Amino acid sequence: MNMRHERISILGLGSMGRALAGALLDAGRDVTVWNRTPGKAGDLLARGAREAPSVAEAIEAGDLTVACLLDDASVREALAPAVPKLAGGTLVNLTSGSSRQARDLAGWLEEHDVRFLAGGIMAVPPTVGTDGAFILYSGARELFDRVAAVLGPIGRPHWAGEDPGAAALYDMAALSAMYGLSAGADHAVALVHADGGDVEKFKREVLRPWMEQTLPIMVAGADVRDSVPDEYNPAMQATGLETMLAFSAEAGVPDERAGHLRASLWAMRRAAAG
Repeated sequence: MNMRHERISILGLGSMGRALAGALLDAGRDVTVWNRTPGKAGDLLARGAREAPSVAEAIEAGDLTVACLLDDASVREALAPAVPKLAGGTLVNLTSGSSRQARDLAGWLEEHDVRFLAGGIMAVPPTVGTDGAFILYSGARELFDRVAAVLGPIGRPHWAGEDPGAAALYDMAALSAMYGLSAGADHAVALVHADGGDVEKFKREVLRPWMEQTLPIMVAGADVRDSVPDEYNPAMQATGLETMLAFSAEAGVPDERAGHLRASLWAMRRAAAG
């Protein structure tokens, strides 16, 4: 069978699942969708998708099944009664979860003769299918090479390794970095607002160019050993962070929004102490 025209079934029509199905339809793929709550497939059906009334029927309608559900528990719950239908087939799980959950799911599916790739979506729904989106996969390289040709339209495929947990590990770590940056930006805007500054001007003229300038430096300088390069002068950085925390409190910004500063202060104090 020509893998590029293989039939694809999508389990889950949240905002991400809908984006995945839409990108595949745009690329001319044969798509069947299922969602726990009916009624979310209207526009996808108008674009050529088919809707299955059950997980088992969705699996039967496809040559490749893609799960994009809420969490690991929802994947297990959805698949449990239908897993015999997957025997001899392939499941790609793009649901966010931990590396341990991915490895456990791989073991469970292997017991049922199901080929499995774990995945992590490095995109937000509006960017799925664009040049900026990429998808992490982990599992057998031979299976990745086959599936990549089918799912290429949702985002550039990137193989993370044979370990089924590798994609989830990188996904969770990258999301942690994203939420850290988001928390910092949120706190920055809260400070400007609390002190009466022009928020839109700040975001446009200061925050965005500053983040664009410093992001490559932050990524290059990140160190899993919790060390801080000497040129950063950790003692000086700690003093600066203390000043920021004091100003945040003085401005009346809720303490919970400054957690990223306290985490950085801990790292700098630790580095300064040697």
